[in-house]
Amino acid sequence: MRLSSAYLPPVWYFTKLLLCDGREVQLEQWDHYVKQTYRNRCVIGTGDGLQALTVPTEKADSTKSYMKDVRISGHGHWRHQHWNALEAAYGQTPFFLYYEDDFRPFYERPFTFLFDFNIQLTALCCQLIDIHPVLRPTEEYVFPPFEGGAGEADDFRDLIHPKRDYAADPAFCPAPYYQVFADRFGFRPNLSIVDLLFNMGPESIFVLQQSTFAPFALSHN
Repeated sequence: MRLSSAYLPPVWYFTKLLLCDGREVQLEQWDHYVKQTYRNRCVIGTGDGLQALTVPTEKADSTKSYMKDVRISGHGHWRHQHWNALEAAYGQTPFFLYYEDDFRPFYERPFTFLFDFNIQLTALCCQLIDIHPVLRPTEEYVFPPFEGGAGEADDFRDLIHPKRDYAADPAFCPAPYYQVFADRFGFRPNLSIVDLLFNMGPESIFVLQQSTFAPFALSHN
């Protein structure tokens, strides 16, 4: 399976990692970096509505920078702002205090490269959910197959995108779960994985399982 690199990506993304529990997942590092994607942005649910958290990146020398070369900017004290946003949104959830010490170090020390930051955060989330895909950076860029081509079902690099409707993926149907602000907004699907973790804790894996529509799920025999 191939996935793009992503910053605290949505539940949709983690249903794919669930399908590869114990198997290799290639995370793309040789694609050209594109802004306004999950590569440097996640969406959380707050008491005031949805909030996008964006990791600032340094301006590259080239207009076509590889993902692996994208550097995180220290501009604007973003780490402090992101942590405050997470704490404000999820401080009253059942499991924020339980996981707080796992996530806090990522906002206390600087990372140079966005790809490294993303993959380590993704690995942490997998560990907390208790799924164990083998995350491997890609060694080269492989162009996506033509529609209907071999291997297409395993390539989600372009599908899981903020501007794409998750309904386009028949294998994903977001199962409702407890959210701390549901009385105000109702259930808000496909938020960042931290929304699921902080609200549901160890039961997160069951929500992922319920969100994967078995007849269309990938089979890796």
